Amino acid sequence: MSTTSEPPYLYLTTTGRNTGKPHEIEIWFVAYESNYYLTSGGKDHSDWVRNLLADPAISLRVGSRAAPAINGRARVLDNGTDAALVKAVQALMRHKYNWSDGFIVELRPA
Repeated sequence: MSTTSEPPYLYLTTTGRNTGKPHEIEIWFVAYESNYYLTSGGKDHSDWVRNLLADPAISLRVGSRAAPAINGRARVLDNGTDAALVKAVQALMRHKYNWSDGFIVELRPA
């Protein structure tokens, strides 16, 4: 699976778009230029993506649920205006996990 020294998982907490309650997932990620990037294979059908589209405020923990929480904001990258960044992140995801299909989501620490 992972071919880098980064931890394999990031723990992302979004706010539930219907409940307003915290919703946490464990997900593959890559770090690039001070931000974190995720891939949603379910694209905008994934609950976590729908949650962050409704409220982009997030918190994340890298490597472990016990890691310190980092607050930030999320956005789905645009394949047109963010094309170079999308390609760079896809290459990093392929290198780390041998997979890169789906929407690319940027997590920007506050």
